[in-house]
Amino acid sequence: MEMHVAEAARRWLADQGVRQVRDGWVSDEKPGVLLTANEVAHSWAGDVFAEDLDAADQVRLAFGLLDLLDEYWVTCEIRFADDSAEGPLPADVLWDGYRQRLEADRDAETVTYSLWVDWFEDHTTSAAAFVEVLGNDIDRVVTERSEAQLRRARRVLECSGPVRWTVKESTYLTAARLSALHPAVFRGLRSSFHDIYGDLEPTAALALLDRLDLPADTQHLAELRRVLAEGHKNHHRSPGTWDDAARACS
Repeated sequence: MEMHVAEAARRWLADQGVRQVRDGWVSDEKPGVLLTANEVAHSWAGDVFAEDLDAADQVRLAFGLLDLLDEYWVTCEIRFADDSAEGPLPADVLWDGYRQRLEADRDAETVTYSLWVDWFEDHTTSAAAFVEVLGNDIDRVVTERSEAQLRRARRVLECSGPVRWTVKESTYLTAARLSALHPAVFRGLRSSFHDIYGDLEPTAALALLDRLDLPADTQHLAELRRVLAEGHKNHHRSPGTWDDAARACS
């Protein structure tokens, strides 16, 4: 699927007069100027949503560009289109695109960064985004335990700090039923405390943390347990508490 949409995106760029060369990209308009993938994304990704295609095919083409270029700006254009007067984009195609790439056995930093800063940090979209990429099927993920699904779960949990605790708590609890996801749940809890928009309830988070089977020397485990036991919700709302905990635990 990814290869198919990436090749469709490559053909679409060729129709725009843009092609890949050994060291980057060139356009017919300025054939002597070497372009980076980021420059291609900024110049052409938004044009996908002006194509004479139905919205679902526009989204698929945009994800093909993401596969081809691996540039965050492509995800920005997807978000802009979803939020535009012509939006929202078809939710099934949009979130299936994210899920596929979260499950893929390849680097997903661009996709997880997009989830984190554009969908999870915005509380008008974080709940819907979180349940679509993990919350809706976490029971199946834990039951079936396919490597692809577990890969998606780990990636989502680790960047889910800004999602409201009331939205993600049940997903965290379900994920904690599977020891293979314990490190990712821990990193989710840690980012829920540290992220500037992070959200957790200290008592519930501590109870969950104590259920995780983690090596005793896990980095920051002792500090996180201490700040939660003291009732702190967020590093930025309680400045100094993490440093105090680190000194106490050293």
